Amino acid sequence: MNGDTAALPERSSTAHPPAPSQHIEQGTPAFRRTAAALFLAGFSTFGLLYTVQPLLPEFSRHFGVSAANSALALSLSTGLLAVSMLVAGLISDRVGRRGVMITALLASTVLSAASAMVDDWTTLLILRTLLGIALSGVPAVAMTYLVEEMDSRALGLAMGLYIGGNAVGGMSGRLIAGIVADHWGWRWGIGVVSLIAVLSTVLLWVQLPPSRHFQSRRGGLRELPARWRQLFADPGLPSLFATAFVLMGVFVTLYNYLGYHLLAPPYRLSQTVVGLIFSVYLVGTFSSAWMGQQANRHGRGRVLGICYGLIALGIVLLSLPWLGCMALGIALVTFGFFGGHSVASSWVGSRAGVMRAEASALYLFAYYLGSSLAGAAGGVFYTRWDWWGVCAFAAVLTAIGATIAWRLGRRAQPLPAALALSR
Repeated sequence: MNGDTAALPERSSTAHPPAPSQHIEQGTPAFRRTAAALFLAGFSTFGLLYTVQPLLPEFSRHFGVSAANSALALSLSTGLLAVSMLVAGLISDRVGRRGVMITALLASTVLSAASAMVDDWTTLLILRTLLGIALSGVPAVAMTYLVEEMDSRALGLAMGLYIGGNAVGGMSGRLIAGIVADHWGWRWGIGVVSLIAVLSTVLLWVQLPPSRHFQSRRGGLRELPARWRQLFADPGLPSLFATAFVLMGVFVTLYNYLGYHLLAPPYRLSQTVVGLIFSVYLVGTFSSAWMGQQANRHGRGRVLGICYGLIALGIVLLSLPWLGCMALGIALVTFGFFGGHSVASSWVGSRAGVMRAEASALYLFAYYLGSSLAGAAGGVFYTRWDWWGVCAFAAVLTAIGATIAWRLGRRAQPLPAALALSR
């Protein structure tokens, strides 16, 4: 038996027929509504969060800042998102998942629209920081909602579809912002994405079913250290948190500075063409759902290792000077990243038992911290050693991640008894 499946609790048999499951099963109308609603949540979150990524070279030109400073428009958002999610999880434990997600998305659209109207670099960074705080009410809560409401056999696909929404939203936000900015300026690029996010938020409010298994739990920040100690007692969860940091760090670093590389000589591509690069996010939509299903069949550790192998091959191709190789390379990196994220995130939910809300928050804390820290550090490598420095930095992170995945597959054991509780 694989380590990841050994953690799943067994249901005791009784003399009476088991009660029908109240969790959402795959193939039902409730599953389709939930999957569609959280697909839109992921779409809106990543669209708003990463809409500035193709605009970083334009920020450098308009505000007169370096590549590393321009990357702060993204790194501050993801960094504060990482920290704020720890508190957002506690709020959702008290007031519920659905309301927190809808309120967070609505506030985020307002802040995003406001950032398109400013003409001061410091003010823009402040608004992007507040945006990260507001968006924190979506990612950890959405994952916890799925783990609470979905039947265990439907969780892998549902989580994959949610992450697929992240892929489409991230692609659409970047693609639309890049193309619109090339014709009408960066302000319109951000503004159009913000308007689309408003419409997606309305659809989320209409489609997402109310929670049926949420139980209000009053806790405080003083209780978090004790809960975290329980989670870190598990031999697999800390490695999964590290996996989140590495995966996102590699992914964001490459995408942050690829635009600078392709806008510069000898390529001199237009902002529109650079924006079109983000269309490869479509492979992430497929990868996240498909890899999640493959992990159920072949073991999560094995599939996670394959994802790292795809990322490593993609980095090699990205380091070559030919555009065709670079296009294939970024597609492989994207496929491997979304597949790995889908596998790791669903693994966290399965291992954490009744501590799944705290585990999801820590996983995504590491995830967005990787985006913030590694994404900013990549700017230093780009400034000193150009694009090849960025590729080398990403390759080192990938090697670390592959080592973690190998150890995770070999050493992950069943959960401690305190955590392995049936929901």
